[in-house]
Amino acid sequence: MQSADVVIVGAGLSAAAAAKRLADAGLETIVLERMELPRHKTCSGILSPRGHRFLIENFGPLPREALHEPTYCRGVTFHFPSMVSMSMDFFGGTTPHLHRKFADFWAIKRSGAQVQDRTAFTGLEDRGDHVVVSARRDGEDIQYRARHVIGADGPSSAVVRCVYPDYPKRIPWFFVGQKFHNIVACPLDEAYFHFWFHPDLGHYTWSHARDGQQIVGVGFKRGDNFDARHKNVVRYIEEKHGVKLDPHTTHEGCAENFGPSLINRYVFGKGNVLVTGQAAGFLNMIGEGMSCALHSGAISGEAIIEARLRGRPVQEMYRRMIASEVRRTTDQWNPLKIAFARPHEADFPAALTRLSWRERRLVMRDLWRFLVLYKEFKWGRHIIAASLNRLICDGYPARHWI
Repeated sequence: MQSADVVIVGAGLSAAAAAKRLADAGLETIVLERMELPRHKTCSGILSPRGHRFLIENFGPLPREALHEPTYCRGVTFHFPSMVSMSMDFFGGTTPHLHRKFADFWAIKRSGAQVQDRTAFTGLEDRGDHVVVSARRDGEDIQYRARHVIGADGPSSAVVRCVYPDYPKRIPWFFVGQKFHNIVACPLDEAYFHFWFHPDLGHYTWSHARDGQQIVGVGFKRGDNFDARHKNVVRYIEEKHGVKLDPHTTHEGCAENFGPSLINRYVFGKGNVLVTGQAAGFLNMIGEGMSCALHSGAISGEAIIEARLRGRPVQEMYRRMIASEVRRTTDQWNPLKIAFARPHEADFPAALTRLSWRERRLVMRDLWRFLVLYKEFKWGRHIIAASLNRLICDGYPARHWI
């Protein structure tokens, strides 16, 4: 049985951020990754300015191989059924278009942790003063003894399922898929990430350029037909935006959960097991999860360090420290913050004021019709309650976290 101070499950950006904090503090840290590195990662790759700053400050300048072409993104463009479009530049200037296969590999290598790929997490047992982690590599069962474990293994987290077996049944799941097309004609500005607030297209619909092709992506409640949904989006953007594409060449997809960030229902683990990144439920409003994964991952590492220094329970430290990232992320879904503040790194209120009064009315009508799409999940009262709590108490109640 191999021993370490901390075992991290997953080798994405949240894992790299946690590992960097822990290794810098002198804690022996092992990262387990079930796939061979560098591994493919399903992701749009458009990083926010905040995430870009974190990478530069903690890992250094990105290598060229860690970027797609175009290498940058200027901002986001929102499209509405009324055919009003709003382009918004990021506050911090252009941001990188990450090639996750190589960006993740670069970050985890620079973290200073010991990385063991082709090693699949299979379970854990928290024994109070340590955790026994079970894994499988090359057909053989192996075990690790660690003081703490961090689950940084994405939305469909095996660590979360191990700690909370019923969790996947307690939340709605979505499928998010994207197909890659050769371009015949595409008037959409390649410097922007394009997002459609259109209830007939899906819960999350986007498109942008990558490496000479056009990505067309759609998210919807799991169980719907991906090909039919995607075909509908391709037809719509051709008819309404003049985007003409060849049949798709390749496609990819993954399960996602939009709920925790929206209604403040994060899952942070229990005992000596912490959960972070998208496994915990962090996701920004336009589906960019990399920046909050980096920051929440770093906080999970810092919480372990602080707990050891202060002799306090690690969950107590983690939940106290993670509250700042909860505020920042859930603010992006908070209607009061969207209307009266600037929770995003692209200025929606300013873009709205540049429209005519008629266009503003159309946008607000379209936004409402889009939000009604989520009515079946009965999130409305949770969103209102969380928004009012934020207004009165300057935060989101920790009692709703798991």
